[in-house]
Amino acid sequence: MIEARDLRKEYGDFVAVDGATFSVERGEVFGLIGPNGAGKTTTLKMLAGLLEPTSGTATVAGYGATEPEMRTRLGFLPEESPLYEEMTPRTYLRFFADLYDVPRGVAERRIHDTLDELDLEHRDRQLGDMSKGMKRKVAIARSLINDPDVLIYDEPASGLDPLTTNYIIEFTEGLAAEGKTIVFSAHNLFHVESICDRVAIMNEGEIVARGDLATLQAEHGETEYHVYTTVEVPDSVRENGRYRRVVSDMAAVEATREAAREAGGEVVDIRTEESSLEEVFLNVAQMGQGPEAE
Repeated sequence: MIEARDLRKEYGDFVAVDGATFSVERGEVFGLIGPNGAGKTTTLKMLAGLLEPTSGTATVAGYGATEPEMRTRLGFLPEESPLYEEMTPRTYLRFFADLYDVPRGVAERRIHDTLDELDLEHRDRQLGDMSKGMKRKVAIARSLINDPDVLIYDEPASGLDPLTTNYIIEFTEGLAAEGKTIVFSAHNLFHVESICDRVAIMNEGEIVARGDLATLQAEHGETEYHVYTTVEVPDSVRENGRYRRVVSDMAAVEATREAAREAGGEVVDIRTEESSLEEVFLNVAQMGQGPEAE
């Protein structure tokens, strides 16, 4: 559904995005993460046809990112999404439904159903009198008014309280379950980890790692084995009436087992701890540019 090939964006001598290449399959949730200034927003805007790349190509739902037909298949939510504050949610969404030539009856049902799903009660209050969380829900509803196949969300829960943030993430999960193709960026890597099928990590304008979480963990993360024994062994600590030793490979696990046996005890539990996406991200960012995880 989305294909980016060697996307590059220059602003004078400054290169904001340098050779971004990735694809997103139908029904997939794809996360784009990286530090501030990494080029995430610029990349998303090029996919959405809001910025013309200096070089490279982007296609969305079979259309070039700058083709007018592509806009009918796309829902885009920017990080900053000013609304017409004198309008109400209903009038605002009707306005955008008219821009997309959505029949009035279809639009009314879609507006009602989407605002129900987003749990937005105050539908006839002026947008200027609404909280940031309520406004964000209206902006999300706007991105869905044309029933798009592809959604591009730039920090969908940026600056929101934890309750509203969790609600929007759950709503996004529901869209994925309906078969929408979703690309989004977020600073909360726990949410990215919980919802994304694959992730690309950007740094200084380049994609420096990409893949599913298991691939990224294998390439850039660490695996620890917490081995619990009934007796003290070298490098172990006492914990809840038993001893825990942390090792990095199976050979060390077996060595711990042998040490416990020699001391007259045994191994009673082994737990595997893998790097979180946040830890993987920090490892990649500290390395600078590294090999891509395919």
